[in-house]
Amino acid sequence: MGAGFRLSLGANYLGNGVTWFRVWAPDRRRVEVQLDSSGALVPLTRDPRGYYCGTAGARPGDRYRFRLDGAGAYPDPCSRWQPEGPHGPSEIVDPGRFPWADQAWRGLEPYGQVIYELHVGAFTTEGTYAAMAQRLPLLLELGVTCLELMPLATFPGRFNWGYDGVDLFAPFPGYGTPDDLRRLVDRAHGLGLGVILDVVYNHLGPEGNYLEQYAKAYFTDRHRAEWGKPVNFGGRDAGPVRDFFAQNAAYWISEFHFDGLRLDATQNLFDRPSWHIVGEVAATARAAASPRSVYLVGETEPQDIRLLTPLERGGDGLDAIWVDDFHHSARIAAGGAAEGYLQDYRGTAQELLWCALYGSLYQGQHYSWHRAPRGSPLIHADRRRVVFYLQNHDQIANSLLGFRLHALAGPGLARALTAFLLLLPQTPMLFMGQEHFASTPFFFFADHRGSLAEAVREGRREFLSQMESVRQSLDAGHGVPDGGEAFRRSVLDWSERDRPERAAAFELHRELLRLRREDPVLAAGGRLEGAALSDRALVLRWFSPGEQGDRLLALNLGSFLRYEPCPLPLLAPPPGRSWIPVLSTDDPRFGGQGAFFPQEQSWAFPGRCAILFSSRSPEP
Repeated sequence: MGAGFRLSLGANYLGNGVTWFRVWAPDRRRVEVQLDSSGALVPLTRDPRGYYCGTAGARPGDRYRFRLDGAGAYPDPCSRWQPEGPHGPSEIVDPGRFPWADQAWRGLEPYGQVIYELHVGAFTTEGTYAAMAQRLPLLLELGVTCLELMPLATFPGRFNWGYDGVDLFAPFPGYGTPDDLRRLVDRAHGLGLGVILDVVYNHLGPEGNYLEQYAKAYFTDRHRAEWGKPVNFGGRDAGPVRDFFAQNAAYWISEFHFDGLRLDATQNLFDRPSWHIVGEVAATARAAASPRSVYLVGETEPQDIRLLTPLERGGDGLDAIWVDDFHHSARIAAGGAAEGYLQDYRGTAQELLWCALYGSLYQGQHYSWHRAPRGSPLIHADRRRVVFYLQNHDQIANSLLGFRLHALAGPGLARALTAFLLLLPQTPMLFMGQEHFASTPFFFFADHRGSLAEAVREGRREFLSQMESVRQSLDAGHGVPDGGEAFRRSVLDWSERDRPERAAAFELHRELLRLRREDPVLAAGGRLEGAALSDRALVLRWFSPGEQGDRLLALNLGSFLRYEPCPLPLLAPPPGRSWIPVLSTDDPRFGGQGAFFPQEQSWAFPGRCAILFSSRSPEP
C-alpha cells in the first residue's frame, strides 16, 4: 500500500526507543512534548512555517501531550490513538507492527459495487470491530461488495453518530484498538469485501476540538456552514490546513488499508474552484493507495456533477455521488408526507422512472425548498456513478419514530421498491438491517452533557419541526428519543434475523443481488428505456443485442392495475420471443402471499408488487 506515503505529522516512532514529533502551531512561541510516564518536557524546534518538530525518548504505548507556551497541555491534533477520549493524552502507535495478510487484495473498482452502510457501535450488541467481523460472512452471502463505515474519528462520550469527531486520526476507543480496526479490514479483504470510511472534513464536533489552541487559521468565518465553524481551505494560511486534511485521507488509506472514502457534505467544503480540496483529497488518497485502486464517493446535497468530472477537466475526480432525489421520491411513494425538505416531490411512478433514466430529478430547475435552482446536469453521466438508496442513517432518523421504510410502507410495497432499487443500473446502497426488514428503528444519538446536550436536543427538535406532522406531534407532547435511550433502541437485534418474515426479506435481497450480478443483461447495464403506466405503475426495459434477450421490470406501487388496451411498444416482446416470468416480489419465499404473473394478451399487474421478465424463444 502506498509505499510513497508517510505521515509527516503527529508522533512517528523511529525505533530504538526514539519518536519523532511534528505539529503545526504558528500561533505559539514555544511547544514542548510532555511525556506522561516521566513528566519530562522535551522542547521542539520551530521552522519558518510554524511547524514544531524534534525527537524524544518515547516508544509505542507511551502517552504524551503538547505543552503550549508553558501553559496548557493538549492532545496531539494528529494523534493516532486517544484511549481516554478527546480530553485525555495521546498515545504513540507504531502502525508498521501489524501483520497484514491482504497482499493479494487489489482494491475496489469504480463500477459494480453494492454498498452497505453501517454504524459500528449500533451494528451489534457489543458494538466493536471484533463483533462486526463475525457478521461479515453473512454480508458476503447477501451479495454486498463494499462496507461503508460511518465516521470513526474519536468523539466525546460513549456513543455518537460519528459526525462530531474531533480527533480525526484517532479511531474511537470504544470500538476497539487501532489494530482491532486493522484486523477487521484485513478480515474483510480475506473474504473479498471492500471497506470504505465516511470522513467529515466540513466541520469538527463542538466538544474536545483543540485545533484552535494550535492555530486559529484552521477555521474561517468567511462562510456560513450548517454545522459549526467551516474549515479554512481557501483563505490565509490555508496551505497547512489543506495538508492536514489531505494527509488524513491518505492516512486511513495507507495505515488502515481502507478501500476508499465517503466525503460528508461536500457542499460545505468551501474552497477556490481552481484546485478544490475535494480534488486534492481524491488525488492524495489515490496516490496513497497505489497500486491498489480506491473508491471515492461524495455526499452532495446539490447533486453536483463537478465531483464526478475528472481532475484534468477541472473537476474533483470522484467515482460516485450520493443522489437524494431517488430516496425522497421513493419515500413519498411509500406513504411519507411531502413536507419539509420533501415538499418538492410527489412520489409518482414518473418521478421514479426519471430517476432511473436520468440519474436525478433536479438538474437546475427551481426548487421551492431552497427558493432557488438546484442540481446540475447528470442526464449524460454514467448511471453507475450515481448512488441510490431507500434508507440511510439521516433519512431514517429524520422522522419522529425513526421508522424504517418497510414500517412506513408495509412489506409488499417495501419489497417492490427494493426490487426497483437493486435491479437499476445505479449503484445501490443498503443501510444496516435493511436486508432483513429489521424491526429496530434508527434515531439520532449523541452522548453530550449539560448545556451542550440541551442545545443539541433543541437543535434536533427545530430541524425535525420543518415537518408539519412532526411539529404537531411534538407540540402535542410526543418526544423524540435521544441520548442513551436513542442509542439502545437503534442497536440491531440479530436474534430476529432467523424469524420467517426476516429470513424471507433477506432471501429477497440476496436473490435480487444475485440477478444483478449474474444476469448477463442486467449486469451489462446496456440501453434502458421506460414508461409510466399510471401515477403508481411503470415498466423498465433493458435491451440486449445478443441471444440473452431483453429484460422487463414492471413496478406497481398502487392497487391492482389492468392495462387494456395495451398500446405501449415497450411491452411488445422481441420478434419470435415471449415474456417469461423470472421473479415476483409476491413470491411466498420472499414473504408474499403468492405470485400472480400477467399474460401478454392481458397485462394485469398485481398491486404493491414488482415483476421481472425475460424474453425467451418458445420451447421447441
